[in-house]
Amino acid sequence: MEVIFIGSGTGVPSNKRASPGIIIKIADEILLFDTGPGSLRKMVEAGFTYNDVDWIFYTHFHVDHIADFAPFLFATKSPLLLREKDLTVTGPKGMKKFYEDLVHLYGNQIVSDRYKISFKEVEKDEILKNNWKVKTKPLPHTENSIGYRIESENKIVVYSGDTDYCKALVEFGKDADLLILECSFPEKVDGHLSPEFAGRTAKEAKAKRLVLTHLYPVCDSYDIKKQCSKGFSGDITVAYDLMHITV
Repeated sequence: MEVIFIGSGTGVPSNKRASPGIIIKIADEILLFDTGPGSLRKMVEAGFTYNDVDWIFYTHFHVDHIADFAPFLFATKSPLLLREKDLTVTGPKGMKKFYEDLVHLYGNQIVSDRYKISFKEVEKDEILKNNWKVKTKPLPHTENSIGYRIESENKIVVYSGDTDYCKALVEFGKDADLLILECSFPEKVDGHLSPEFAGRTAKEAKAKRLVLTHLYPVCDSYDIKKQCSKGFSGDITVAYDLMHITV
């Protein structure tokens, strides 16, 4: 698996970090997790277009994680680069209604007859494909926030999305080869992880490698890696835009 961080920041503008988005490439399939504002442009910087994406997975409906869904659909209708490959969109309960509301707002601007969109609403589920398996689990952030556990070729990547610390997150991240955790603020804020709790989660999950992402601008004024290492002695990486990791 190849993991590419399209955006390592949040919804607060930063000249260093774009809004959340992660690509996971498995064989010849492209899985896109979250599409924060500006994701389409950052994908091009990373060498991908909207036509390359096979699946989109959403963790929740906050603007900084889903704002580029409508622009994604709009772009697929460009006559110079028409999308003709079917698309599967997976997200929490309400994903289909979210799409229908966008269609009500934008109409045919985002509706194409050249490809089919399929929706999968998940909570605690498992999606099986030939080359990979994705498990989902509710996590505490919004009423319907979920995390994703991707397994392929005996490797495990876990992406928390936005979440608070909980035993469910520890269980979900168990033995991950790559544990991608949000680390919004240098100190604990309800509904989010701090370096301390990200490190604690990685230690209790016995993760092999931890990546901290979803960093508000204030984090750049702190040594969050050092803070995190007080609780986790393993490999810690602070994500940056367009970072590539092979798992």
